[in-house]
Amino acid sequence: MRTFAVSALREPPFPARRHDSTYLAADESTAWAQTFGLIDSGHRLSRLRRADAAGLAGRACPDGSEDGLRLLTDLISWLFVMDDACDEDGLGAAPTRLAPVVAALLDVLDRHGDGTPRDGDDGALGAALHDLCRRVRAHGRSAVLLRFVSRLRDYLLALLWEATNREHGRAPGVAEYVQMRRHTGAVHPSFALTDLALNGLPGASVRSDPALLAVDTLAADLVCWCNDVFSYGKERGAPDGHNLVTVIARESGQDEDAALRAAADRFNRTLTAYLAAEARVLATDDPGVASVIAARRNWIRATYDWSMVAARYA
Repeated sequence: MRTFAVSALREPPFPARRHDSTYLAADESTAWAQTFGLIDSGHRLSRLRRADAAGLAGRACPDGSEDGLRLLTDLISWLFVMDDACDEDGLGAAPTRLAPVVAALLDVLDRHGDGTPRDGDDGALGAALHDLCRRVRAHGRSAVLLRFVSRLRDYLLALLWEATNREHGRAPGVAEYVQMRRHTGAVHPSFALTDLALNGLPGASVRSDPALLAVDTLAADLVCWCNDVFSYGKERGAPDGHNLVTVIARESGQDEDAALRAAADRFNRTLTAYLAAEARVLATDDPGVASVIAARRNWIRATYDWSMVAARYA
């Protein structure tokens, strides 16, 4: 599938870069995941190492601080563990199984990383998530914290949508999938931590400008479509069909080859739209906006480069 993806997807026209501390972040993040009990020393440890969260984070955040890189790497590690629990370990097979875990994690998010003692056990996923929120909170950027928490809430609720589809053998339509994939991909909380790792964040009025929000949406779509095309070889046999190629094939009646090309064409068209959209917002000449655009470019390029080598999709 990598051969097809490389031949069919337009290569993002941005420089490929990587943070100098990527390998250090990899070791430290694995230790972090073990400390919180997200993984043990067996299969789950091997699976997380193969996922190479630091390789993705280091490419997506080449200019951030070491602390910012670590925070982003730990988030991506957490997301990989959560996704694998749902997709491969059976947690997401039915909403009744997943709902108690999601409810506990939503309770963690409601605390916004504060130090209030809590009765009961958040579990490994909850304890690690609280640590992420606590560290974001420590930066003193309340707008970023609220954005991070709200976007993770969207992600968790979208996982319930996936679980419901699995339980009922339901295949979503393309329009529905396009909308929900923006949330199941957890790209927006990752964007929030990438922005936090960089200086020069724009003010709230600029950050909420519709033109910049449109750039964010297009960048998130590109990350997700790239991921879907590269990962299709691994996911093609999955019964739930949460992949752009699969939903295009089901809705259109196209065969696999045609659906793959349609998915690649969607990525290529979206990249063209993204380039036009970012040019419009860069015309404002706001240094904070330029920082955000640089971060989105890095994420688009990072996903493409990481997908070419990631053992996660081998």
